[in-house]
Amino acid sequence: MNIQISSNFKKMTGKAVFAIILFILVYLLLLSLAVGITVLCVIGGIALIAAKPSIITLGLGIGLASLGFFIIIFLFKFLFKQHKIDRSHLIEISEHEEPRLFSIIREIVDEVQTDFPKRIYLSSDVNASVFYDSNFWSMIFPVRKNLQIGLGLVNTVSEQEFKAILAHEFGHFSQRSMKVGSYVYNVNQVIFNMLNDNDSFDNMMQKWANISGYFSIFVAIAVKLIHGIQWVLRKMYDFVNVSYMALSREMEFHADEIAANVAGYVPLKESLLRIDLAEHSYSTVLNYYEAKIPENIKSKNIYREQEFIMNFLATQNNLSFRNNLPVVSELDLSKYNKSKLTIKDQWASHPSTEERIKALELTGIHKTGVEKPAILLFEDQENIQEKITEKLFSSVTYDHSALSLDFEEFKKDYTDTFNKNSFPLEYNGYYDDKSPVEFDVNNCLDFDSTETLDLLFSKGKGRYGL
Repeated sequence: MNIQISSNFKKMTGKAVFAIILFILVYLLLLSLAVGITVLCVIGGIALIAAKPSIITLGLGIGLASLGFFIIIFLFKFLFKQHKIDRSHLIEISEHEEPRLFSIIREIVDEVQTDFPKRIYLSSDVNASVFYDSNFWSMIFPVRKNLQIGLGLVNTVSEQEFKAILAHEFGHFSQRSMKVGSYVYNVNQVIFNMLNDNDSFDNMMQKWANISGYFSIFVAIAVKLIHGIQWVLRKMYDFVNVSYMALSREMEFHADEIAANVAGYVPLKESLLRIDLAEHSYSTVLNYYEAKIPENIKSKNIYREQEFIMNFLATQNNLSFRNNLPVVSELDLSKYNKSKLTIKDQWASHPSTEERIKALELTGIHKTGVEKPAILLFEDQENIQEKITEKLFSSVTYDHSALSLDFEEFKKDYTDTFNKNSFPLEYNGYYDDKSPVEFDVNNCLDFDSTETLDLLFSKGKGRYGL
């Protein structure tokens, strides 16, 4: 596979690398100034005490010397912070447990010509991602990437779509620019530590200030200087991350092109169009069971319920189905966007779905593949779904032992509640997320009585537009 890196990709990579280098230079400059201030403060403190030895000059001299040391401690304290990565929500899987899944992953790795993941994890989310075991040393030594697969995603795509999604993720594996992300992650950890993680440092300074009124004078000066350093760090955070987000968007386009070469552009396009519906269905199930916590009711298999809601909503919105999956069009995707303004978000890590689809279609690559549900790649689908569900609900606190709701009872309860809280179908869902106030239509100014409900609440208007 020979995919050319775009000139814009190279440009954004250069900007992101420059931003990181600039941060390092700014940090070194701040550190040099801190060392210089410390030396001058120590010399000044010694000179003050030597000029007129007394209790007062001793207090002032020691306080002056401590001013510089506090600034240096502030700039170095991130080195002593331990970063523990919480992976309690993840389940690591092996090739022995899931041979078919690992087989398709190996096929994609060989085709993309990249490295096999260090570890593969399952999560509950409607997502898939690549991540490093990032720490300070990962900026110096090579670190293998991990793959995270969300079961909420696998549950709502075909095998060919899943292959395209995995190919996209392994497209990131092949990107050397992923290393930039590791640097940005660690830069952000450093900046976050100095901007927000200051409780123990503040307590240390407060204890020192309480020893003597003389000390408190110089602690106050140190605080002012540290506030100045934090202002510089905030500016650097914005510069580094805006530059990296621009690169991240280019990396997404590149990974999409790799996915199109592996699985064709249509499977990735259709999964991108469906993902909002899949996420909404997943969130709906979570919200449903959140309301059931006082009743000590939980789910046995949240993914079976996610699938039901996704198909139910698709039917309500008159979506067509292919291979038992809803087909979401670009018009369906845009129906929730009420704004006529288009604002380019410089903080977005991904391009918009519309931008990605447009770029995918330009590849024009068509490939055939397996259209059966991707969840069938797992050896025991229902067991893994129930296992992830149990892990998800394990963090919920109930008054008594929670009981799992019967699936048929869930379907009836959800359907009844949906119908009770929804407006008639002829309104095309326009009022479902609003709180309309009753008024007399006949007395409204500029009302065209010839406009029928079918036209007034059509996809071009109603929920889909104005």
